[in-house]
Amino acid sequence: MFDFEHLNSGDETAKITLTRQHGQRAEDRRRDIYESHRHRTFALAFYMTGNEIEAEKILTNTFVSAFSAAQEPGRQDVDTALLRELGKRFSLDVQDAPATPQHGASDLSQRNIHRTELEEAIHQLPAQERLLFLLRDVEGYTPAAISQLLQIPETQVNRSLLSARIRLRQVLSAAQEVRPEAA
Repeated sequence: MFDFEHLNSGDETAKITLTRQHGQRAEDRRRDIYESHRHRTFALAFYMTGNEIEAEKILTNTFVSAFSAAQEPGRQDVDTALLRELGKRFSLDVQDAPATPQHGASDLSQRNIHRTELEEAIHQLPAQERLLFLLRDVEGYTPAAISQLLQIPETQVNRSLLSARIRLRQVLSAAQEVRPEAA
């Protein structure tokens, strides 16, 4: 397939061709990595900021950071870079989370919740609870994976998730009381 003796004879054209092919394969791998993590990264950034332009900045900075740290970053590398970017804009210290709200929310299981209401309610969560909720309930991370990613105890993850869910129920319940029910 390859004539390696021919390459050793000083044929620079063949060496340049192989170098270009290698460079193209490396670029294709980087593009595949970007494409496989782009949507999730942008979605989390957008839900955290509520702003497309800021989410795009976070997306760009996340991948610049991830590719600076590793030639072929994996999910963990991209997530770590994303958390660093979000940490620059939000206080994500879960230890500083507000106390768990009271359990006074009404039953929402029989109510019709609109997606926009849910998105608005998510955006009203404190930043650290919003991030935990998005990682767990939107992106499907396990509490153990979140714990490892954020370097906090799993019990703290679970407590903050419970708090976030209670807050969401309260906000959605209040929104349902304001919005007239469709017949």
